Amino acid sequence: MTFTDEESAYLRSQSLARLATLDADDQPDVMPVAYEFDGTHFWVGGGQTVVATRKFRNVAAGRAKVALVVDDLPSPDPFVARGIRVYGVAEQPFERTGMVGPGVYLRITPTMSWSWNLAGEPVGESWYPSRRAVHQP
Repeated sequence: MTFTDEESAYLRSQSLARLATLDADDQPDVMPVAYEFDGTHFWVGGGQTVVATRKFRNVAAGRAKVALVVDDLPSPDPFVARGIRVYGVAEQPFERTGMVGPGVYLRITPTMSWSWNLAGEPVGESWYPSRRAVHQP
């Protein structure tokens, strides 16, 4: 999948995300992570001890579906929130030198994404109801 130019620029301007993986009981586990985006893949990891973390163990056990959220709050008043949610598939281990130095990294290939308010418009009562999606089973 590809991201728009606006989405790619936003992803490259940020360095912190939240990564969700699934444990053996299908319990989602979410952690803040530093990440890099190379235009195609997301990279999460670093160091040699990262393979002992829950996110790496979950992926190594074959639970490769992940979710990643990159968002920020440029202004609390007026309230401006923006971000991108990504579903993807993680692979490991990849030895590389990344933003946190040389080490082992997960490579996440995005499969689906949603972005919101990348233009940074203030959110108010008239903004939210017309721009939210309600999904029902």
